[in-house]
Amino acid sequence: MTEPAPPAPVLKPVRVELASILPRKAWHGVLTETAIEVFSVMVGVNVTLADGKTQGAKHVTGIVGIGGAIRANFILQCSSSAAVKLAAQMLGIDANIPDSQNAAFDALGEICNIVAGYFKAKVGLGDACMLSVPTIITGQDYRFHSSAYDRMELALIYEGEILSASLEVAQ
Repeated sequence: MTEPAPPAPVLKPVRVELASILPRKAWHGVLTETAIEVFSVMVGVNVTLADGKTQGAKHVTGIVGIGGAIRANFILQCSSSAAVKLAAQMLGIDANIPDSQNAAFDALGEICNIVAGYFKAKVGLGDACMLSVPTIITGQDYRFHSSAYDRMELALIYEGEILSASLEVAQ
């Protein structure tokens, strides 16, 4: 005879102290600081903020959703070659191994996860929000867009390539 499955955990709502949440006008600066910090500490690479809105190749898009006290998406877009280079540096692997593209997808998803997690903690919403599993989209001719979201955008320079990072927050 099999034992019954244990009951599912009950998620209790987390109370958010409004006074502890940074105002939205400060979020772009926090996003910038967080992205640069994550690339430096977790990936081991230096990125710099590009002047103005610069377009780069966008063959790989990583997305992590943030849900709870806010609804948002953190999105990171880059070229396939930049994704492979990031994975090689982050994971300490050879960029020329046959499985480097799959490692690039995993690494990009993890970078998105870490940036989104640090960001929500820094603005004061750490325990009041959960993160989705990262989603990776690849291709040469696609567009990703959400409706009814305010969008904060960053253009980061990594080894001569542009990484496009953005946070879309539901209105």
